[in-house]
Amino acid sequence: MAGKTSVLEDGTLVSRVDRALYKLETFLALICGLAVFGLMILAVISVGGRNFFSSPLPGYVDWIEQLMPLIAFIGIAYVQRDGGHIRMDIVVSYLKGRALWLAEIVSVLMMLILMILLVWGTWSHFERSFDFAAPLWSTDSSIDIYLPIWPAKLLAPIAFSVLCLRLVVQLWGYTRAFVLGLDQPAAVPMVEDAATQAAKEADSLLSRAKD
Repeated sequence: MAGKTSVLEDGTLVSRVDRALYKLETFLALICGLAVFGLMILAVISVGGRNFFSSPLPGYVDWIEQLMPLIAFIGIAYVQRDGGHIRMDIVVSYLKGRALWLAEIVSVLMMLILMILLVWGTWSHFERSFDFAAPLWSTDSSIDIYLPIWPAKLLAPIAFSVLCLRLVVQLWGYTRAFVLGLDQPAAVPMVEDAATQAAKEADSLLSRAKD
């Protein structure tokens, strides 16, 4: 599994694109957090209504179905930018220089191909659920309170499309590092060793203590 990472920034075009995309990813991650908070509120209302008024929240499961794509998908590009996804790097951790960047190029390219296929598949799934001529533009709905399902299905191709953009930026960054032979490229997550992580954590604790 990869260790903690940091993303370097400079004045290059790839870094500027990285920072612009990161703003969008941060906004989507905020929406993801709000969805988790909203789900907690719904759980409190439902359990409280059942215990005190013998009337749980109508359509509680239906609302969970609507919020689950927000929680599951919408923040994946944000995590990918910071290198937070779990990965096996038993071999990659021993690579340096162009060999490392080549390995990263291959892995990111494979992920990009997979995500493009997932965008295509999830968009087709959304299209089967969406119909302008149908009530609420929906050809299917939830079981309890009949919420249209197409908004939840639309979130998957949107989230995966943003992830594709992130993978393109990272592929750009790794390719640039490979061609130029860079040691510290911008716009890609750099894995930090244990000593660096410990030093940063110590600095963070010292700054908190001073405050």
